[in-house]
Amino acid sequence: MSATTPISDAVRGTVERLRAEVASLHGELTRYGLVIWTAGNVSARVPGADLMVIKPSGVSYDELSAEAMVVTDLHGTLVEGEHAPSSDTAAHAYVYRHLPEVGGVVHTHSTYACAWAARHEAIPCVLTMTADEFGGEIPLGPFALIGDDSIGRGIVETLRGSRSRAVLMAGHGPFTIGRDARDAVKAAVMVEDVARTTHIARQLGEPVAIDAADVTRLHDRYQTVYGQQGDLQ
Repeated sequence: MSATTPISDAVRGTVERLRAEVASLHGELTRYGLVIWTAGNVSARVPGADLMVIKPSGVSYDELSAEAMVVTDLHGTLVEGEHAPSSDTAAHAYVYRHLPEVGGVVHTHSTYACAWAARHEAIPCVLTMTADEFGGEIPLGPFALIGDDSIGRGIVETLRGSRSRAVLMAGHGPFTIGRDARDAVKAAVMVEDVARTTHIARQLGEPVAIDAADVTRLHDRYQTVYGQQGDLQ
């Protein structure tokens, strides 16, 4: 399967690099136990073009080579690839069209994050890691059906103006965004970690929310000071 609109020579090298990177990053989803079977997806915006690279639909994680990745435009139309794009392509495309600062989007079905989504409940900011990574609670987005850009609209409406890089779509699961695909995968790993720990804390009693001013201080420090120079990972 392939579309007729060619990829320009100016971005061909970038597209090939991102195909390899996105394929590799799907291995992180299985490594951290965030997906089962063929569920979940990673995408990356192609800088300098209205294109993205995304996982194909229904293909085993063992078969996700760079060549298997597909390229679509930012309306989800296939531009290049031998497979149909992910069923979540319309959601990813909507995010890229409406949040220009986003370079990567990830969706998983990780157990604890999905459990919070099943309860239609945001994850409260009761851990410094939640403050560091998400700048407050991990918000709940609306229930939306797969198949068009309804999920994308819910993601954008929930995250626009928020410091969080993750949203729990009600009755569905987590979507994360990042400055690039690796950054969005990191956020997906962190969502599941704080979802699990906060759930366990609630079995022991009611967790105590971190003061809003402290959340801001923690978030600002983590985003601007933590890690090696030039690497805020």
